[in-house]
Amino acid sequence: MISCTEFIPAYNELFRFLHHCYGKESVVEFWHHLSDTFLDNLRRSIAEHGLKGCFIYWSRTLQEEAADFSMDLDEKKGVFRIIMNRCPSLGRLLESEFIEPYPDYCRHCDHLYRRIAESFGLEFDLTFDAKRAFCILEIRTCNY
Repeated sequence: MISCTEFIPAYNELFRFLHHCYGKESVVEFWHHLSDTFLDNLRRSIAEHGLKGCFIYWSRTLQEEAADFSMDLDEKKGVFRIIMNRCPSLGRLLESEFIEPYPDYCRHCDHLYRRIAESFGLEFDLTFDAKRAFCILEIRTCNY
């Protein structure tokens, strides 16, 4: 079986192709399509476990990617956070001599995961430094 990291260059080039041929909007539409049709495992985890479902989902996926990250869940405060010290996807692209990272590569996480989190009434925030392959993803319960 091919590891998930083997698909990173293909994803990157698909983003670049869609942008070049059809514009940035087509890339965003593609990301929304993936979010709506592919990430049922995250959707089910949140539906079943609430904010803890985020922790369950990313515990598995980030281990599979061998990511350099820290993650915490504070259910009392209603906060789930991932600090990605070195994103394995973007990090791999940045290290390549032959592949230029898609300029908005990091935004795919925002579009994929925000749609799901917000559909459950959760707040979503993603800040990143693409030059360092670093990001902080935070999902919170709405405290009105």
